[in-house]
Amino acid sequence: MRWALLYARSRQVPASLAAVVISAAAVWALARDGHAGPSDPRLPALALTMGATAGSIGLGGQDVALDRTAAIRWVPRRTVHVLLIGAVVAAALTAVQSLGEDLAALAFVVRDSAGLTGLAAAGAVLLGARHAWTLPVAWLAFTLVAPPSADVPMQVMTWMLLPPGTTAGTWTALALAAGGTTAYALAGPRR
Repeated sequence: MRWALLYARSRQVPASLAAVVISAAAVWALARDGHAGPSDPRLPALALTMGATAGSIGLGGQDVALDRTAAIRWVPRRTVHVLLIGAVVAAALTAVQSLGEDLAALAFVVRDSAGLTGLAAAGAVLLGARHAWTLPVAWLAFTLVAPPSADVPMQVMTWMLLPPGTTAGTWTALALAAGGTTAYALAGPRR
């Protein structure tokens, strides 16, 4: 169990966890004015993006070269790390919703949390752990300004705000989650 504590400290998990909790609490405070609800997915999408970006900080260690030369199997550890980020982000928003403000359906929270976490993992592979946050934030920014459309390509681009159960949104989130997690588990963060 000692290796898990050392791993968590080296990946700044306590700071990331605090940021996830603070961002979920901030969204809860914003939602208390009564203007946001299950019909407006922007606030929960913002909360999930903040959580995924906070968790992405720990996708790289202090020394990437040391991580690559260590005599341990990194693939399972990296996979579990990404999955735990997604689970904690979803759990934080779900816990906040239990305090009285129903922001989004559980299917929406799970779908967006998985997709955004996979997107952050892909960002770590492509841009490095320090800049892994840019992909989820950029995608959210585009989604917030893009006009709603029934076109499948536009639904793929705006998957974060689509209602749960929408085929394009679900498959896009699954592809991002699986692709980002697999790429990060196999390649690790960029140097």
